[in-house]
Amino acid sequence: MGAIERNPRDSMKSTWRHNDKSTWSHQEKMMDMLGAHPTDMKREVPKHAKTDSMPYVPHWQAHKWVLIHAFWPIIASELFIRATGYRIHIAAAFVLYMIAFKANAIHQIHLLRELGHKYGHLDGDKHERDQVPDHATTSVWRSLELTGALRPLMCIVLTYNKNALPSASMPWLWLPLEIGLYGIVLDFFFYWYHRCMHESDTLWKFHRTHHLTKHPNPLLSLYADGVQEIFDIVGIPLLTWGTMRLSGLPMGFFDWWVCHEYVVFTEMWGHSGLRVWTTPATTATPFLHMFDAELITEDHDLHHRQGWKPSHSYGKQTRLWDRLFGTTTKRIEMSAENIDWTTPVKLNLF
Repeated sequence: MGAIERNPRDSMKSTWRHNDKSTWSHQEKMMDMLGAHPTDMKREVPKHAKTDSMPYVPHWQAHKWVLIHAFWPIIASELFIRATGYRIHIAAAFVLYMIAFKANAIHQIHLLRELGHKYGHLDGDKHERDQVPDHATTSVWRSLELTGALRPLMCIVLTYNKNALPSASMPWLWLPLEIGLYGIVLDFFFYWYHRCMHESDTLWKFHRTHHLTKHPNPLLSLYADGVQEIFDIVGIPLLTWGTMRLSGLPMGFFDWWVCHEYVVFTEMWGHSGLRVWTTPATTATPFLHMFDAELITEDHDLHHRQGWKPSHSYGKQTRLWDRLFGTTTKRIEMSAENIDWTTPVKLNLF
């Protein structure tokens, strides 16, 4: 019998950045123009042994980064309304928050790339981070555009009120609870949807593409089958918002927007493989810490590296549901003895 030929679309080979730029597609040119690359080809990435110590990100640093990026479009809306007396039409609001969503995501990619070149990546002594594969540059770019449009659009259509002044309609007292609870509730739905895709032969076909990468980068958090993309981008957040509303929480436009920015920050960081100890920015940290249920970057990295169809570490915002349902796995590099608590990492805002 002859050897079974591998499907070219299963390849993670990435050579397009080395090709003449005149041969690049529109999507490849856009990725390059915006600097949406996980690494700079002209710079080295440090490599560390598994037992080398690593720095950490203070929790307040992550909160500061997310809140500043979440609030700049809200503040811009407030200032415009106060200066002109005009309310922002729903179409204009969509354009503003779509641009803000995409700009924040690109800025975070730049941040993660710089940190990677400074501190290295998990499993870096064995394998570098995967790049966007040659055959998938168009689909990955399309996913970035789709996410940056559909999530703001969903918020706008369901909750935006052009007559509401941001400062007056933001539920300030509820916001800390909403931020913490949103990640936990979203992760409950994501945990079971994610686990079912691994354990069901029928559903696995929609998820296997995402697992072709064993050492993902932030852009590859969007590398998936179309069915999974829609459920990730719209289905899970919509279920979470509905559950929060049914629970009596406000979840209006501006607070939902802030919750989205926290979730996106964690999703992208979780696919970066950065060799920097951190836990997701969330107001639920004290509660999660009580149960050793805080997620760290290595949890999802090991999910990609070691997991295929049978897997572990299904959560992407917390470790709560993995602990409750017995699907955690042992950490390798981000063990307590490897953390250098004397070396904090600053997250640059600009």
